[in-house]
Amino acid sequence: MSRQAEVTRNTLETQITVSINLDGTGQSELDSGLGFLDHMLDQIARHGMIDLKVHAKGDLHIDAHHTVEDIGITLGQAFSKALGDKKGLTRYGHSYVPLDEALSRVALDLSGRPGLAFDCTFTRAMIGEFDVDLIHEFFQGFVNHALVTLHIDNLKGQNAHHQAETIFKAFGRALRMAATQDPRMAGLMPSTKGAL
Repeated sequence: MSRQAEVTRNTLETQITVSINLDGTGQSELDSGLGFLDHMLDQIARHGMIDLKVHAKGDLHIDAHHTVEDIGITLGQAFSKALGDKKGLTRYGHSYVPLDEALSRVALDLSGRPGLAFDCTFTRAMIGEFDVDLIHEFFQGFVNHALVTLHIDNLKGQNAHHQAETIFKAFGRALRMAATQDPRMAGLMPSTKGAL
């Protein structure tokens, strides 16, 4: 079964295409117009073993908000489409990732219900030219359209770049775990309700 999808989202603010292969090798082709976001998306691909293409044109002359949020939305839509009916999935995923002094924990559930608990106090407001508030907006867009429950906790960190990078790496690894096919669940829905 192919677990690939492509989604295009066009609005007056952004034009975005996301292609995803959940059974990839961690390859990425990224052009968001935002170097730091491309670096973070590469972490998702590499650590999630997801092949990911993101091409975006947004109203960056205003600021990066619409572009970052809409990439999260489009990625969520593509992820949900690629998952299919969710039969046989592990369903839950979690990861702790350290980077020097920083440590983050991510746990997620492919629940069919959007929910985000985001706990990170960044040590500065900007990473280069990237507003750290937009990290929350990216994940909010993702969960709303992937229909997942996502808990993100930065447990420690003094360098904002390290804080962010541990979050995205842990997110990629948690996605990989949750989306993995469990041979013992083959053909079965990982829920007592019979639906997700």
